[in-house]
Amino acid sequence: MASSLYQPLDLRGCCVLITGATAGIGRATAWRYAELGCKLAICGRRSELLEELKNQLVEKFPGLPAPITVALDVQDCDKIAKLPDQLKDAGMPDVDILVNNAGLALGVASAIENELANIQTMLATNVQAVMLLVATFGPKMKDRGQGHIVNISSVAGHECYVGGSAYCATKHAVNAFTIATRHDLAGTPIRVTAISPGMVETDFSKVRFGGDDSKAAKVYENIVPLVAEDIADQIIYATTRPRHVQIADIISYATNQVVRSHQYS
Repeated sequence: MASSLYQPLDLRGCCVLITGATAGIGRATAWRYAELGCKLAICGRRSELLEELKNQLVEKFPGLPAPITVALDVQDCDKIAKLPDQLKDAGMPDVDILVNNAGLALGVASAIENELANIQTMLATNVQAVMLLVATFGPKMKDRGQGHIVNISSVAGHECYVGGSAYCATKHAVNAFTIATRHDLAGTPIRVTAISPGMVETDFSKVRFGGDDSKAAKVYENIVPLVAEDIADQIIYATTRPRHVQIADIISYATNQVVRSHQYS
């Protein structure tokens, strides 16, 4: 229920770019921004799921412009560089809110058993892409004097655990980069936020375990995990605060989750 005592920011008409929008947190976030009347650009590797989401949003919110869909693997630096022109041609010349959501973990190898291919994929997806997308869209935000950068991190950017050396390293990097970005943009109207969830039941664990549903399910045994909509709500909260309020980070855990060395989040 809206409060008469404190007014959040009205985002109607704002242009929002979301990476990793085909499932999980990215998909839930697209629904919330559409509900607020935003114009969306949704990116992901699976074009059929992007089109499905687009059609569902158009059906639910017929008064809004149809979301722009961009088939994009964020490891592809050339495609990221071309993204502003692609969005401009599709009717979105500016991005007001950038949600760097695409990310993944691969395996639970120990630090002395990490495989090069997995290391490279996690670094390229979780760190390099975030940096490049900020460098791609940040300058115009600064020139316009308006923008909000949201980087989806993890409690793994604050804690470390057995079997998570590479993934934890990437999320610590995301947190460091987010803080440094906020320092770089101090004195401008641009806001920079990290969102650091604990255990969220999405396809994340399935990807980590190579599609093994039974291994993925064991991660959430005896836990009532967070869901994608919980994290989407945190993103909406951070980006709807009045413009003089900057949410630095939101760290959240499932209520009955404790920080244990063998938990994956």
